[in-house]
Amino acid sequence: MAESPAAVRFVVCGVGHIGRRHAALVARQAGAQLVALIDINPALPASVATEFPDIPVFASLDAYLAAGPAADVLTIATPNHLHAPQALVGLQHGLHVVVEKPLALRTADAQAVVEAATQVGRLAFGVMQNRYSPPARWLKQIYEEGRLGQIYLVQINCFWNRDARYYQPGSWRGTQAQDGGTLFTQFSHFIDLLYWVFGDITNIAARFYDFNHQGLTEFEDSGLVTFDLARGGAGTLQYSTAVWDQNLESSLTVVAEHGSVRLGGQYLDQVAACHLRNYELPPLPPTNPANHYGTYQGSAANHVQVIDDIVQAVKHPAGVMTNASEGVKVVEIIERIYQLRG
Repeated sequence: MAESPAAVRFVVCGVGHIGRRHAALVARQAGAQLVALIDINPALPASVATEFPDIPVFASLDAYLAAGPAADVLTIATPNHLHAPQALVGLQHGLHVVVEKPLALRTADAQAVVEAATQVGRLAFGVMQNRYSPPARWLKQIYEEGRLGQIYLVQINCFWNRDARYYQPGSWRGTQAQDGGTLFTQFSHFIDLLYWVFGDITNIAARFYDFNHQGLTEFEDSGLVTFDLARGGAGTLQYSTAVWDQNLESSLTVVAEHGSVRLGGQYLDQVAACHLRNYELPPLPPTNPANHYGTYQGSAANHVQVIDDIVQAVKHPAGVMTNASEGVKVVEIIERIYQLRG
């Protein structure tokens, strides 16, 4: 596969909150160039035209592929159910693809994206922004160095607010077919972090609740999940989007042979506790602030590092290992949890 031109050219499909963020970061990223936007909304906010005055906008992916300027990378930030089919189309047209979470809503569809990328010799990336958080990278490092020893318990708490300001009538959000569920849209990057650091899980049990979203979504707003870690130890995932008014926290606590650690804050943006045998917590780089989406907030804004990694990978593809196969695993884990919904 030949190296790409000096500037890696991006087209962004889906110009909502996350898509606009991708577009803005690409436009400012050294070595990257934004060449087109795609969105089905015929009345995109005037601010889009103001922010990207010279960038053509296409009404569909097909329209762009038929008449748009050439690109190297297709970034997909559309509703969840479109991620896999649009990634396949992009790959079939010779584009590398960057897919916002989740990679797909079914394991088979996610696997099809990975296989297609291999077949056509292109790169496929899932956006897994929590991996770029300094506390998360630190946790993975001390785990791999064996400083934790045997893992006993891992506890993940995700307590966020997603109310009528987020789940608006007529939106894809909250629908079973297009959204897929709370774990897919809100918390898949926390499951990715669990898998990235500690590996696969087994012996899953789960209970699901719908406390205050009966009129907003077609699925649960809260859940309690227990599991064993395949490498040893056990864990729990407790999550809710029923929190009143604003996000409460995201946290990951580890109880292990050589001590205990806890990542805390709303977005795992701080080491809240570290008590390990013969170890002192070193200074860590600052964590990026949260993504702001008007009336609600999301996870830490680590997309700039994601885009930089993609630019480097496209320019120097030899030996690159994309993370899309790990994105398949995250979809599989969520699918296994949701199989218990009945």
